[in-house]
Amino acid sequence: MAEQSWYQAGLRFGCRQCGRCCIGEPGYVWVNEEEMTAMAARLGLSRSAFAANFVRNVGNRKSLIELPNGDCIFFDREIRGCKVYEERPAQCRNWPFWDSNLDTAGSWKKTAKFCPGCNKGEVHSFEDIEAKRRQLEL
Repeated sequence: MAEQSWYQAGLRFGCRQCGRCCIGEPGYVWVNEEEMTAMAARLGLSRSAFAANFVRNVGNRKSLIELPNGDCIFFDREIRGCKVYEERPAQCRNWPFWDSNLDTAGSWKKTAKFCPGCNKGEVHSFEDIEAKRRQLEL
């Protein structure tokens, strides 16, 4: 989205490990076959057992299931961390550099009110942000 030059100089982000992006309102954490295989291996499960226990079909796509309160199935509130962190899906690895957060400077400002890591930490270049965004394209 080169036309979105409002972040041409890059954006600061440094994860604070707060877990706010993993909890709360319902949504989707899209996963592909490779990601499911990696998470299954991390948990010592077969790919089919992993899918049966942790994945839901949404149209022709797959998403991790959520707990009734909207939390990601893999977020552990006691340790405030992810049980599959090293193999977490691209969608999780690339937060907050999602189209919805990058749409306008106002969108980013709204995200920053929710996420304490926005506007703090290292500067991510425009090129790095765009590479992360491309990983999320379908």
